[in-house]
This record gives sequence, structure tokens and C-alpha cells, in this order.
Amino acid sequence: MFIDIHVHTRKIPGMARSGKQAYATPEQLIERYDALGIESAVLLPGVNPECSYVPQSNEEVIEISQKWPERFIPFCNVDPRAMRNSPDAPLNEMIGFYKEKGCKGVGEVCANLPFDHPMVENLFKHCEALQMPLTFHIAHKIGGVYGLYDDPGLPLLEGALAKFPGLIFLGHSQAFWSEIAPLETIKSREGYPKGPVGEGGAVPRLMRKYPNLHGDLSAGSGFNAVSRDIDFGCRFLEEFQDRLYFGTDICAPDTRTPLVDFLKDLRDKEKISEECFEKISRGNAMKLLGL
Repeated sequence: MFIDIHVHTRKIPGMARSGKQAYATPEQLIERYDALGIESAVLLPGVNPECSYVPQSNEEVIEISQKWPERFIPFCNVDPRAMRNSPDAPLNEMIGFYKEKGCKGVGEVCANLPFDHPMVENLFKHCEALQMPLTFHIAHKIGGVYGLYDDPGLPLLEGALAKFPGLIFLGHSQAFWSEIAPLETIKSREGYPKGPVGEGGAVPRLMRKYPNLHGDLSAGSGFNAVSRDIDFGCRFLEEFQDRLYFGTDICAPDTRTPLVDFLKDLRDKEKISEECFEKISRGNAMKLLGL
């Protein structure tokens, strides 16, 4: 059985996102999970206006988790601009409130601000103080996209990792996972680059240097990172087996989930160890979330 570190749902699906379906309902997720062998999942609220046509409340995610406590684990999400639109906003009050309500972390943070923006750093500071791991989405530019912005090579993320060593950062998105390898072109950050993975990628370098950087393997970005070069992918999974997490990022009812069969196949063919598979599939999530 798997624990999904990254998924989204809405009680009422609402309007479809541009070119995509509306969100899956909790009932649709549970049906998918029963078929896939996923026992439970972290629900990530969509509060940032850059990526949600209709922002979602933390209360909705908590309510869903309380209705199906064996299947769903709530994170809260706090926009860095919340409360005062100020770098001294007391975001600890909001984060602490939701932590008391059972939320196990913060995210997916998708505000389109630089990693080193004072309001973003204010969010990081309060998450660190309250020991709430944070899931982020990296964007490749400012404007027209969602996600915290960083430059090629992820220097702003590195600055945050160094400045907030007590905060566990869960890395996610194309602009993050494309840097498992050296970038062939700047445009590679926007999608799913293919081909062999040479040494010198920013993600392995940062994970070796900063123990507070963890990897969220959800969505096409995470799957592509570890599958584009099988030999490298297996070495990466083994090396960082204590800080990698299975995830799906199911948004719509029919979102593909290739990581399920991919990890099982690597285990069955003994390309990764049983211990590595167990940690990534559920053990690391249990430890991180205190399950």
C-alpha cells in the first residue's frame, strides 16, 4: 500500500480549469485509490489565486479529512500575502490554528513570488518555528504562471534551505525536477526533459548539501525525473531513499498515475531494494507526518 504525499480534491468539483477537467471529488479519489492500492493521502488546499480559479478553504480540506480519517490527512495552505500583505504578518497565528485542527504541514505553496521575497521568508520562518513541513511548487518565471519563482540552478531555493535549516521543504514541479540533471536549455525548466541524466544537476547537489530538502515525486514532473534515465533514477532513489515520497497529484478524476507501476516494477526486478521501495511508498510519509 502507498501513502500519497500530494493530492487535491473538492467536495463540489466546480468549473473546469482551462483545458482540463474539474477537480476529483473525495468519493472519486477513494475509488481510484482502492484500485491503485493507495491507503491514504495528504490533501493540499488550493488557496493561491494564481492556480485556483476559485480558492479553496482550509476548512473544506479539514472537513473532508474528518469525514474519511483513515483515507485523508490535511495540510493547511497559507498565502504569504495573507492577513496583512506584509513581511511582518503574524502568520504563526493562522498556521498554529490549523495545526491544532490536525493539519500536518503547509502547502502546496503556489504564490508567484520569488523564494527570497520578504513575505515568502516570513511564511518560511513561521513554518519552521511551528515544525510544519512545507510543500512548494517552483515556477520558471514571474507572471502568467503559478509557483514560487527561482532562477536556473535554484539559487534562491538554496538560500532558503540555508536560512531555514529547521524547515523541511518538499520540492515539486517541472522547474524543480527538471534540475535533477544539468539543464540543456533554459526552456527545459518548463516541461519534462528527456534523455540521459548527467552528473551536476541542482537537485541532487542540493539534496546532498541540505538535509532539509526532501523530494515530492508526484505528477509528471517527479515521475519523469526518475524514469527518463532508469539507471540514474534507481541510483537517485537509493541514495535519497530516506527523503523521497510517493505522490500522484491527482487533480481530475482520470489523472494518470504512472509512478505506481513504475516503483513496483523497479522493486520486482530488484532494481531498487525492498527497503527503498517501502520507505518511498509509505514509510517516509509515516515518519514525516507522525502516523
